[in-house]
Amino acid sequence: MARGFPVFVLLASGAVLGAALAAQYWGGLLPCELCLYERWPWEAAIVIAVAATMAGSRPALPWVAALLALVFAAGSALAFYHVGVEEHWFAGPAACTAPATAATTVAALEAQLLHQQPVRCDQPAWSLFGVSLAGWNLLASLVMLGACLAVLARALRLAHAPPFRGAAPADPKVRR
Repeated sequence: MARGFPVFVLLASGAVLGAALAAQYWGGLLPCELCLYERWPWEAAIVIAVAATMAGSRPALPWVAALLALVFAAGSALAFYHVGVEEHWFAGPAACTAPATAATTVAALEAQLLHQQPVRCDQPAWSLFGVSLAGWNLLASLVMLGACLAVLARALRLAHAPPFRGAAPADPKVRR
């Protein structure tokens, strides 16, 4: 396999996951439940890219690109859902969104607060140019999905192209 594509996926996925971990451990941004789910496709892409790089079989390139496209499509869907939760387009998981309190006593309110996640999914903890981390993850996932689909299309086109045999011999009967 052309190792360039899996190495690119490995480096890009490592950079995105590394940035998320750096923001968590060095930047102090605690991830919400959806943020943790959004890391899974990047982790899966790293595993697939490492395996594809080690295998090194060119005929497997369309399969690797298709599998990675599915991974990044799932990542895009998760990121879109998270952006929708932040923008209040969708209801988020009950464990990490702010429910309307139905507590009628102080003890019930205390129990509700103690069982709620410390980081809420419906409030962005950080943004750059008005785009939250979930939004940047959506953009990165869509870019990687597009790259995977482009590599898949090119690999399939090359697989079905006739082999190149050089220039056709000149026909002595044809005058130029």
